[in-house]
Amino acid sequence: MTTRFQAPRGTQDVLPDMQPYWQAVNDAIRVVTRLHGFRRIDTPAFEYAGVFEKGSGDTTDIVEKEMYTFEDRGGEKLALTPEGTPAICRAYLEHGMASWPQPVRLYTTHQMFRYDRPQKGRYRQHTQFDCEIFGSTDPLVDAEVIAVLWRLYTMLGIRNAGVRLGSLDDIAPRRAYVERLKDYYRPHLPKLSEDSQRRFERNPLRLLDSKDERDLPFKEAAPKLVDNLSPEARAHHETVLGALEATEIPVEIDPLLVRGLDYYNRTVFEIVPTDDARAQGTIGGGGRYDGLMEILGGPPTPGMGFGSGIERIILEMQRSGVVFENEAAADVYIVHKAEGAAAVVFGLASRLRSAGVAAVLGESNKSFKAQMRGANHSGAKFAIIIGDDELARGAGTVKDLTGEGEQESVELGRLPALLAAKLRA
Repeated sequence: MTTRFQAPRGTQDVLPDMQPYWQAVNDAIRVVTRLHGFRRIDTPAFEYAGVFEKGSGDTTDIVEKEMYTFEDRGGEKLALTPEGTPAICRAYLEHGMASWPQPVRLYTTHQMFRYDRPQKGRYRQHTQFDCEIFGSTDPLVDAEVIAVLWRLYTMLGIRNAGVRLGSLDDIAPRRAYVERLKDYYRPHLPKLSEDSQRRFERNPLRLLDSKDERDLPFKEAAPKLVDNLSPEARAHHETVLGALEATEIPVEIDPLLVRGLDYYNRTVFEIVPTDDARAQGTIGGGGRYDGLMEILGGPPTPGMGFGSGIERIILEMQRSGVVFENEAAADVYIVHKAEGAAAVVFGLASRLRSAGVAAVLGESNKSFKAQMRGANHSGAKFAIIIGDDELARGAGTVKDLTGEGEQESVELGRLPALLAAKLRA
């Protein structure tokens, strides 16, 4: 029995009907990044695994459970890229971008790979839009990064979304808070999930990020970091909040927001549907990571960025009622059934395309009636009909498939310019 293959679990084929959504998102990304002065960067599909083991943090789900790692023939441990920020930081350091005028603004759209539980809008292979700003501690940079993502969603017609904003303070001042957090959770340890029990000593902040049902009852009463910020972090947080409120972006302070990565400090944020109570409701998010470059072996370099999965963006566009008409396969469909017409119709199709007219050539082994059905199904506005009589006259019969114009006979040499003009009109 012949094996019938399917796409691997957690992946998807993007079929033609979905391509307009992808085109719209990529077009909007080009516009919004230009408006904010970002330049594109592309990094490899795989990196040395240490880039993510150090950069993402060894207590994160990405490193503990989700990375696709492998050893190449040279014995190097590599990983398919699971998230964009550490890879872009690696490129910043490797190519000496610290010598460029600061801050450096970079963006990418990149295939990401995570061995995660597949669900709607979340795949093991997905495409992520990332923006990063390096070299500035200005809180207005934080607000601008959030505004970039908000502007993108607005351009794409996503409604009913809001920003959840938090702060993780700086590494040194939050040590005292971490001890208070551990004191709170210690009596409850036997009731927590296995992941939270394991993270209690290594990274207790991650307990606030848990979605496990066993951990949820204890989160609300936990001490809130945003209420215990150092003076510097509080001033930074309030400036970010004030800047966002000045742009009328809806913001809610989330005292339990920590995000799922170890490298964040100060600002963290998520943009979520305000009418969606699902656990996986985040459309996109990110934060500040002033210590990540040092973790990767570079000099102290502040950074701020976000990631947003394009599949998740498209899901929200659909939920917001964004639809696209099916794009026509061609402007013109050439229907031909004449002895010796092959070279003539093939040359005509080529000249039409050179004039900017999308042309589909009917199959010569099909009947005239079958080709006309193909013309009507293609969405083309015009058909050019070439039978024995037309071939003898050196002409083609132009038929308006929308039913609005008259049928007319036109010399073959005049057809490209004539149809290009009709389509422009």
